[in-house]
Parts: sequence; structure tokens; C-alpha cells
Amino acid sequence: MTPETKTRTLGTRPATQRKRREILDAAIDIFGAKGYTNGTLADIAEQVDITHAGVLHHFGSKQNLLLEMLSYRDETDVADLADSHIPGGPELFVHLVRTALLNSRRAGIVQVYTVLSAESVTEDHPARSFFENRYSILRGEVTNAFRELCRQEGVTEPATIAAASASILAVMDGLQLQWLLHPQEIDLADASEFAIRAIVNAVLNPGPELAQFIRD
Repeated sequence: MTPETKTRTLGTRPATQRKRREILDAAIDIFGAKGYTNGTLADIAEQVDITHAGVLHHFGSKQNLLLEMLSYRDETDVADLADSHIPGGPELFVHLVRTALLNSRRAGIVQVYTVLSAESVTEDHPARSFFENRYSILRGEVTNAFRELCRQEGVTEPATIAAASASILAVMDGLQLQWLLHPQEIDLADASEFAIRAIVNAVLNPGPELAQFIRD
């Protein structure tokens, strides 16, 4: 949830909050089934029995709704976990694989995330702050998990943790893109598990530098 959304939600009446949740649930259904382009606010309005203007009243625009839907998805994904938060330490890496498996069952939502995250790199894009904040938080969570894992394994904390944390997120997002384009060729959960395991092992048991294998 963005700071603006959190402030607005805290200041609304319970009935309004319930309606917003209904719209977000409908958005997950609609965009999950139809994807970024084919899902419409009219579809969502019909499902929750309000007008198109009513949806805009609560969220302002389709893009705002999509961003809040992604935040809402993240919150509901961890609702049953301890403290409603992603786990720390080595369990985080298992959680990331489970998330990849879950995402493999909701292609439309993954499509929304992929499109918006790619668009957010353009100058002054309204989604930029959302994804900057998201990546900063996730890199911090993965970095902390690596540090705890190294402590448990008796490994001196290596200088590669920051690069490894960014790499895990990059690989997961990149695999999602490949999977969206070639769903019959890519097993999202298996490929994600392989990549995460390889990166974790490279931190705990670093092999020779790649430069040693490069010949002029």
C-alpha cells in the first residue's frame, strides 16, 4: 500500500473501506482472468454493482486501481503468515519459490505487474515511486535473509550479498516475462527455484571468478 493510499484508507468510513476491498477483489478476478489490456473498469463496476464513475470515485484512474490492486495482492498473499509479513531468514527463499508457484496460477495479475513495472522506468511515470519503494523494501528483506542465513551457516558475511539480493529479484521478474511469452516452455516455479538456489549457493560457497573462463 502506498503512503497516499494508507492515509486515504485510514480516513475513510468502514462502509467505504468495504466497498474499496470489494472493488480490489473484483479487480484481481477481472485482471487475473483478462489481463492488463482486456480487463476494464466497466467489468469491475458490473461485478460490484456500481457504475464506472463509482470505481473512478474510489480510485481516480485505472492505473491507480492497478497499483493498489498489486499492493492489495501482496497483503492478501501474506495474510495467513505470522505477523502478516513475509518470513525472514532462510524461509524467505522458500517463500519466494512459493510465490512463483502462486503467480503461475494468475497470469493476468503477473501481466499487470510486468507491464507497469516496465513502464515505470520512464521519466515522471506515475508508477515509478511505487516500484522504487517496492524494490527497495524487497532488496532489504532479501539482504537481511542472506545475513541471517550466513550467520546460521557460519559463513563470514560476503561482499556479494547486495548483488545477490538484486539478482534474485531480477531473475524472478525476468522469468515472469519469459513465462508470459512462452508459458508452455517455462515452468515458472521450477525455474525460479533453480535460480534462487544457484544464487544462494553462490553466496555461501562462491566458485571461481567467471573471468578465469574467459579467453582473449
